[in-house]
Amino acid sequence: MNRPNAAVALGDPTAVDRLFDAAAWRRLHACTDLVPGVLTSLAGARSGEVLARTEVLVTGWGAPRLDEAALAAAPRLRAVVHTGGSVKQVVSPGLWQRGIRVSSSAAVNALPVAEYALAVVLLAGKRVLESARHYAQHRSTAGWAAGSPLGNNGLVVGVVGASRTGRRLLELLRPFDVEVLLCDPWVGGQEARALGAARVSLPDLLARADVVTLHAPALPGTHHMIGARELALMRDGTTLVNTARGSLVDTAALVPEVLGGRLLAVLDVTDPEPLPPDHPFFDAPGVLLTPHVAGSLGNELRRLGDSAVAEVERFARGEDLAHEVRAADLERSA
Repeated sequence: MNRPNAAVALGDPTAVDRLFDAAAWRRLHACTDLVPGVLTSLAGARSGEVLARTEVLVTGWGAPRLDEAALAAAPRLRAVVHTGGSVKQVVSPGLWQRGIRVSSSAAVNALPVAEYALAVVLLAGKRVLESARHYAQHRSTAGWAAGSPLGNNGLVVGVVGASRTGRRLLELLRPFDVEVLLCDPWVGGQEARALGAARVSLPDLLARADVVTLHAPALPGTHHMIGARELALMRDGTTLVNTARGSLVDTAALVPEVLGGRLLAVLDVTDPEPLPPDHPFFDAPGVLLTPHVAGSLGNELRRLGDSAVAEVERFARGEDLAHEVRAADLERSA
């Protein structure tokens, strides 16, 4: 096994202990010559000395960007292994132009997001937001059963985006008695069926789904893809779930739909993020807001570290990377 020189660059140096347990840290040391400490900047004398000999750079959320100056200071760099999801805030086109390989833990981070979405979908099918509000207002269960909660037998779930998270959610939905619709311009009908869904257009999905859950990337073409016209297509009582990016939804257009009681929303991400303190969504009975918690948190972060170490081990052995990111991928990924 080749033992490349390696370094770790993170926005918060204390994140090392959250990402890597003792076993993962030993594995990283075993397959690399790891520089002690954590780089929080790629500028300055010490960073320059480290970058000059670094062949593998392990990065994470908040890591400094590998711009042209940083790349010029790292002539031996051959791989960037990112413990976070999207690499867009860390990398620049110069990496691929220099033949530097890039890996991401996005596939691993997709699991908790998909689990969150699954939980929300099933709770929406049971109309938990409405029933909880009714119970709190009336201090009684009387009258709620007459509202005929939807239930999850035959629930129509619309998945927008066959991203890593979208695909994990489709996998998690398989055991349930739900009908799944999928909208993704990159997925054909046969592939959608293999994923357990029916491929439909976005208008069709919005008009038919009881729950619409968003898993598309934030791209110029997806900005406000759910706006006033799209919201109007949804049937009364539909729940909109967003665990992807806040910019996918026109927040201003969603406000009257929710405040008027026609739609419900579960939003882990918003536009802007965070919302202003006086935003009506904080008190709206038809909205559940969570502070960007669907992704890896707490002990889930260790999976990201383990995935990154496994990638470094593969690189050191001269094997293909399991989660390699190519320049062309950025055109349709988060």
